[in-house]
Amino acid sequence: MQPSLSPAQLPSDTRQLRRVALSGLLGTAVEFYDFLVYGTVAALVFGDLFFPRADPAVGTVAAFGTFAAGYAARPLGGIVFGHFGDRIGRKSMMVLTMALMGCGSFLIGVLPTYATIGVWAPVLLVALRVVQGIAIGGEWGGATLMVVEHAERTQGARRGLWSGFTQLGAPLGSVLSAGVVTLVSALPDDAFRAWGWRVPFLLSVVLLAVGLFVRLRVAESPLFARTAREPGDTPPVVEVLRRPKIVLLAACVGIGAFTAQSLLTGFMISYAVEQGYTRPQVLTAVTVASCVALLVLPTASALSDRVGRRPVVLAGAVASAALAFPVLALVDSGSPGLLILALALGHGVAQSTMYGPLGALLSEMFGTRVRYTGASLGYQAATLLGAGFSPLIASSLLASSDGGSAPVSLLLCGGAAITALTVWRLRETHTDPLDDTPYSPAPTPEGTFR
Repeated sequence: MQPSLSPAQLPSDTRQLRRVALSGLLGTAVEFYDFLVYGTVAALVFGDLFFPRADPAVGTVAAFGTFAAGYAARPLGGIVFGHFGDRIGRKSMMVLTMALMGCGSFLIGVLPTYATIGVWAPVLLVALRVVQGIAIGGEWGGATLMVVEHAERTQGARRGLWSGFTQLGAPLGSVLSAGVVTLVSALPDDAFRAWGWRVPFLLSVVLLAVGLFVRLRVAESPLFARTAREPGDTPPVVEVLRRPKIVLLAACVGIGAFTAQSLLTGFMISYAVEQGYTRPQVLTAVTVASCVALLVLPTASALSDRVGRRPVVLAGAVASAALAFPVLALVDSGSPGLLILALALGHGVAQSTMYGPLGALLSEMFGTRVRYTGASLGYQAATLLGAGFSPLIASSLLASSDGGSAPVSLLLCGGAAITALTVWRLRETHTDPLDDTPYSPAPTPEGTFR
């Protein structure tokens, strides 16, 4: 199927680019709003509400298991939505993924608990998380590629800066979710357990409405319109998987950022409360760290246009590894002020430096005809390995140990090391044109990269 508009008919001026960037920001904000809301509520009450017969520690592990289920479905979403995004267009997939994400959050907000429907409560919770995971698996690819491909036509030298607006949705969603959860967690404990935990999920419909309004007004990617696939072409996922090394590199380069993100936001709320902090103190620290990220992310993204993606991501990975043990030591201190400092450094600075250029970097690793599928697969595999299982692994290790923070620090270091080693294997891409030429991670025998 061919797009309905020819490249010449597609608006691609700066005003359209800003609209596309806003739509990407809102989509990522919905994604991360859901991420932190779910991670926070799972840590606080889901063990009791959906797994009441389990030991408290086991209940927490089970709650984070449902968290991981959503991430496990993401690569499937990347394949499904990537296929149709590369076949029929980016815009329609962006609208569909946002609708599914928002509806999934809303339905979790009205889901009966174990006390009402028994074992069907955790079953339905997992099912909704899987639906959300599939939708989110296609969301980032569509949102990011639309921004990068529109920016290529008007401001190609600033792809990193413009893709950074999509990445800004992460801290924005975290700020919004932390603010809402802080308000409802101030309720009496009985009220919070009875109905207060539902409010953040129900409010996601507001972000959904705004996001859909903006997305329906954006134009299709001009690069897609110029290189659209024919019905008889090889499926995009088959083309991508013919070069598995590139997908593996794309996945590994993001693992550090997502490991740090999951451990220093959702999981950290559960861990810090167990260390004696109050819920408002922890959520305040997360909010401050997210505000710091709102400054660091665009700075790192813009810097990657000047000095390259590799040095910026590498700097963030080295900083994350170096700060892993000091950050957890600050958290273990019991001081609310040091807790804020810990999350501001670990999440707001180091993690954001790794994450900022990621959208542009992954987009530059795949040709236009398979970019949606390839970038989505790499990104979602990174979220599965880095963010999906890290809280589950960390809570399991803590439950079977003396409660020391060393396992969490080691996980942070491990994720950062994978990113650093992968970046070392990549070549620089920030000056490459966005065309349909396959990416090569190393020089060819002739001495050129392409």
